[in-house]
Amino acid sequence: MRHLESLRLIEAAARAGSIRKAADDMNITASALVRRINRFEEEFGSEVFERLPSGVRLNPAGELVLHHYRATLSDLARVKSHVADLGGERRGHVSIACSQALLPWFLPRQIASYRSQHPGVTFSVNVRDRARAEQELATYSSDLALVFEPVYLVDFQVIATIPQQVSAVMRADHPLARKPELRLRDCLDAPHIAPSSSYGVRHLLDFAARKGSRRVSPVVETESFELIRHYVIHEQVIGFQIPIGLSGLDDQRLVLRKISERDLPPGSLILGQMRGRTLPVASARFAMQLAAALEAEETIRFTGAAEPQDDT
Repeated sequence: MRHLESLRLIEAAARAGSIRKAADDMNITASALVRRINRFEEEFGSEVFERLPSGVRLNPAGELVLHHYRATLSDLARVKSHVADLGGERRGHVSIACSQALLPWFLPRQIASYRSQHPGVTFSVNVRDRARAEQELATYSSDLALVFEPVYLVDFQVIATIPQQVSAVMRADHPLARKPELRLRDCLDAPHIAPSSSYGVRHLLDFAARKGSRRVSPVVETESFELIRHYVIHEQVIGFQIPIGLSGLDDQRLVLRKISERDLPPGSLILGQMRGRTLPVASARFAMQLAAALEAEETIRFTGAAEPQDDT
């Protein structure tokens, strides 16, 4: 325990890449920070930083030390949660890395529902693409990850998963809005707005397009699914979303239409944690709530914001 403050300073220096910048961030002098790091290295028996002309960088020993520090903090948070439970008052903090699609409706409902029962629990929500979300689990920056089509799944312990069919979102007066189900070629032949390549929706679109004769060539490419939802109101273009991202939408100007599974198989929305990690009580209980909510979400039928009209 006595080394935790030194480890906190080491983490700050690693994050800043500079002793001077880290000292400024931590509100101490650079010389004091150097002394703390040197003292730790002497007691530890190994240097933890490479000293570079441009600053500092963790060496392999330092990476192990920082991993140990983050694991220790996680364990302390878990013990604190257990102690709070012994007193009959649930406290704690839940950090979750999630895809943008969960932000408008699904996650706010779940967090508010949990806090209505346990107002002592606080949350941090980190909006991340699928690769960064997995990295946050590995570095203990987030307790949970809720992402569409994770990339690696090496250290990812799956808690729950539901299929999500990539779907087209458009204005209600768009010519394709009359069809209850679309072919991918129809969407790609029309002007479209698409997420950037770091997102699971785009990965599935590109993969499916390569099997056919079309390409994903958006008139607008963005990292914001919120921009996609709003942009289609202003121009007759097709946007791409997963249904959970529009499950609470009440805008008669928009419709959501399935893209045929013949062209584009469903992807997976996955809730997970770092493999082998024992979560703090609050995070573990919230994960159980999310898993139940995702299971319920899977039973909800796909509906658009407006009923399609028959083509005949």
